[in-house]
Amino acid sequence: MIIGCIVISTFMDEEYIPIKWFTPNKNNLYIHRLAIHPKVQGKGFAQELMDFAETLAIKNKIVSIRLDTFSQNKRNQKFYELRNYKRLGNIYFPKQSEHPFYCYELVL
Repeated sequence: MIIGCIVISTFMDEEYIPIKWFTPNKNNLYIHRLAIHPKVQGKGFAQELMDFAETLAIKNKIVSIRLDTFSQNKRNQKFYELRNYKRLGNIYFPKQSEHPFYCYELVL
């Protein structure tokens, strides 16, 4: 069984361009698709994956980590906010939902 996955990228999606980020649009990491298998959620695996991403960023002298999460997913919002990610604005993926996605950034 695969317990979880995370996508870590240096590529900024064009949907992120209008956001007023804390840091310049260079030397940033982007987190996508953090997912944990439902049978093992709540056991700290998402925290471990985020710890890995943040440690990787620090070791590589990355200035910030950016991500988005669905506005209707309160659990994810709380997860990132407890890790000191700051909500900066909304983006939309009309093919996915009429509701916005919230953009977050953690300055390292």
